[in-house]
Amino acid sequence: EAEKADACAVRVVTPVAAPSLPTTPAPPAAAACPLDPADAMDITPLPVFGAEVRGVDLKQPVDEHTIERIREEVHKHRILVFKEQAVVEASRHAEISTWFGRLRSTFYQHPQTRHPDVFRVSNDESEGCRGVGRTGWHIDGSFLEKPYSHALYHMVSVPSTGNTIFCPLTEFVGAMSRETRAKYERLWMRSDRREGPVHPVIYPHPVTGNTTMMIHLGMITGFVYDYGASTQREATREEFAELRAELEGMFDAFWSSGRAHSHQWEEGDFIISDNLAVTHIAAPESQLPRSQVGLRVLHRTTVDGTHRPSK
Repeated sequence: EAEKADACAVRVVTPVAAPSLPTTPAPPAAAACPLDPADAMDITPLPVFGAEVRGVDLKQPVDEHTIERIREEVHKHRILVFKEQAVVEASRHAEISTWFGRLRSTFYQHPQTRHPDVFRVSNDESEGCRGVGRTGWHIDGSFLEKPYSHALYHMVSVPSTGNTIFCPLTEFVGAMSRETRAKYERLWMRSDRREGPVHPVIYPHPVTGNTTMMIHLGMITGFVYDYGASTQREATREEFAELRAELEGMFDAFWSSGRAHSHQWEEGDFIISDNLAVTHIAAPESQLPRSQVGLRVLHRTTVDGTHRPSK
């Protein structure tokens, strides 16, 4: 009986552990891709042309990728208005200018000038040079063989009024009648500087290839028809006066019709412009006295040109 009981007993089998297999470690979590500072730059086109820029603090170091994007956007929009920059010191203003080339300063240094390459403009002669920007629509540096490539502006003391008006030259030329454009295609401007250069009035932008102009209605002594051709001749005194008045009227009408950007300065505004793509002028209110509109102090730098305007 005992043997039968043993035979009927339930056999309990202890399981044998399976051999351990090598395990593959889980891949590490992917590191978060750092945000490219250039992508943090928020660019909003202005209603007419140009663009506002936010998300970049010009007072702080800026990485090369962002600087390169700024260079591209300046040619694309022609003026970039960097907002909320507070006060950018003159030395930093000059440093930013070198992103675009070599600084070139040719103007009088006011006793209040904060940096030798920063031109200081004001409505108070004890604070800066007065009357600047009111001689006519102009591009800066038209008196040079290679006019300035860029101009950078910063209003360090903002008056209650005193706009700067920027006119897009590609659109300005495009708005001319066929007859008017044909006339100005023949013309070259003669600078008022002694032995100054003679530049084509209409020519292709050296970087973008877009149609642009070389003009300074306040620093010009004459026009030349068909410069360098067998038909070359100087415009008569009467023709010069008529052409100059016509251009001034055309620019004023272009602005009055809402096709130029009239910039109302706000605290912290810093403008970088493609100097060869826009002409500009200071509004009459920019000359109003400090007692009426408050102190106006504008800092401006210019970057050495690398191209001589040519057809």
